[in-house]
Amino acid sequence: MTAPIDSLQIGMHWFGERPGGLDRMFMSLVEALPGEGVNVRGLVAGSGAVREVTAGRVEAFADAHAPLGVRLWRARRHSRQLVGMKRPDVVATHFALYAAPLAGVLGGVPRVVHFHGPWADESFPEGGGGLSIAARRALERFVYRSGTRHIVLSRAFGDILERTYGVRDESIRVVPGCVDVDRFDIATTKDEARELLGVATDRPLVFCVRRLVTRMGLENLIDAMFFVRQAVPDVLLVIAGKGPLAELLQARIEARGLVSAVHLAGFVEDAALPLWYRAADLSVVPTVSLEGFGLTTIESLAAGTPVLVTPVGGLPEAVAPLSPDLVLPAGGFHAIAAGMADALRGRIALPDADACLAYARGRFDLPVVARGVARVYREAIEAH
Repeated sequence: MTAPIDSLQIGMHWFGERPGGLDRMFMSLVEALPGEGVNVRGLVAGSGAVREVTAGRVEAFADAHAPLGVRLWRARRHSRQLVGMKRPDVVATHFALYAAPLAGVLGGVPRVVHFHGPWADESFPEGGGGLSIAARRALERFVYRSGTRHIVLSRAFGDILERTYGVRDESIRVVPGCVDVDRFDIATTKDEARELLGVATDRPLVFCVRRLVTRMGLENLIDAMFFVRQAVPDVLLVIAGKGPLAELLQARIEARGLVSAVHLAGFVEDAALPLWYRAADLSVVPTVSLEGFGLTTIESLAAGTPVLVTPVGGLPEAVAPLSPDLVLPAGGFHAIAAGMADALRGRIALPDADACLAYARGRFDLPVVARGVARVYREAIEAH
């Protein structure tokens, strides 16, 4: 039997306090890695409640809204305290900003960098200035190049890590995102889910959950619905999520005459997501840039609902092995509209619920992914 190892995990926020893809992955690994022989201690920006809800495994080094200098200083101080109590076998970093203060604290300890995406580039569409972008990229480069091994969610993100940050390809390992399949594989039927959500049972339903920002392609999705409705008149698209584009997207819906066909549901509680996926005939991920994997893709599949994706970043890698028909030929509204209409009218053979579920369970279930991550941690220890 493989001997247990101790890990120190440096995250961003705790998912229960600040939902996001990176934070969900961090939480999932904190929960699943012990089952693969990896003991976990973690640090995030958050409230004092984090320690309680994680049974002491994860601590908040500072409030997420504290001044930047305070957060960085406290991240360094807390990491020193944890190392003083017990030196870890491996350090896993998930967010470059909070990993940087560890410089010099953990000399001689192998590091595994979890690359969840180019932080600098992802911040630019949401208003980051030129100087801050340059500073963020420099900080990322410093953190990433210090890694013994690097875990990416897709080969597409591996290419970015190598090309943009100068990380050697031989240190990069692809381990996909994970989902608790049992949580999404609910016993509720489609009609039952719709009744619980107050959605009509006699309309084709398409579901999309995204942060309402430009790179998610929601403008294209709304424009596509103008044409989808001509082929499927009673179709309903529900977009879940919040973000700075909410008012602009609602105005776009009204300008296109789609008020009865497109509904912005706002933030949907995490506990309700399995119901929404199960209620839908189809989900869609219309991203236009910087999508390393797309956790919503495998959440949908775990609920037994097929998902159409644009050919962006790691999205095709996530779903093409199940069916190449799930990957749209392009990301514009014409391609999205044609794909959605064909799927809803049965012109393309989508995988059924059992196939979606089996695929998600075999490739992306928590224990499967945690096993892959643990393997990279041990490889980093042996190589250091």
